[in-house]
Amino acid sequence: MSRLRLIFTESIRSLGANVSTTVAATMTVLIGMFLLGLMIAFGTWTISWSNHVKRELLVKVYFTDSATGAQVNAVASKLQANPLVKHVKFISKEDALKDMQRRYPSLTKNLPGNPFPNSEQVTPVHAEDIDAIAASLRPLPPGVSKVNNGAQRSHRILRVAHLIDIVFLIAVIILIAASTLLIANTIRLSIFSRRREIEVMKLVGATNWFVRGPFMLEGLICGVGGALTAVLLLILSKEVVLPSILGHLDAGPDVHAWPFWLDAVLLVTSGLGLGAAGSGLTLRRFLKV
Repeated sequence: MSRLRLIFTESIRSLGANVSTTVAATMTVLIGMFLLGLMIAFGTWTISWSNHVKRELLVKVYFTDSATGAQVNAVASKLQANPLVKHVKFISKEDALKDMQRRYPSLTKNLPGNPFPNSEQVTPVHAEDIDAIAASLRPLPPGVSKVNNGAQRSHRILRVAHLIDIVFLIAVIILIAASTLLIANTIRLSIFSRRREIEVMKLVGATNWFVRGPFMLEGLICGVGGALTAVLLLILSKEVVLPSILGHLDAGPDVHAWPFWLDAVLLVTSGLGLGAAGSGLTLRRFLKV
């Protein structure tokens, strides 16, 4: 306990004696964690939106007007037996007309008849399977006039969704790496100014971990201070800025970012880890006495 008390006391003394580097390290963590928090919130919302769009990708099987009930049931059975298919829903021509009248009343109010065919609406297990599902119905079974998987639109959506996943992952890695380097360089200034003190401690027999302890604790304090401040700024942004942005975005009710508490926990944990890692890695070269 006395050793821990000594390390804690030394860390507090050092933070007070080196206010400029303490503020610089804390501000560096704050900026890095704030940007990381924004990236996590925006990135997870965008990924959720891309998943929402992918769930809307369907394969539609249209029947001829002369298709019999047995032919319709045969196609439905074949689709339900396909492991790539999640759900099959029959859409009668009457239901199709009602849906179009609800969605586009101005275009359908003067129709002389019902131009829509009976169809099966096929939901894939994975959006990437729509091509394989459509291919499984070629050549067209008896009673089927057309199979539509919106190939051009669906391929474009899948490319964009995969690009979003890759960009989000790369951006998070770059932010974490940049934050670690900035914190390490900032803390290095504090350690460099006390290199003589470290050399003396090593010459009188202090172990590496005894020397490293106060500096790592300083990094932890700066890290958690910057991360908590970043969380407060994100709360302010969430309450003031976010409502005006979401009001202009047309997304489904199932589109959402990660819960804010999870984002906050990740930021505080990252701040602690980056602060300790920045101090520990930077101190290694000064321990070689």
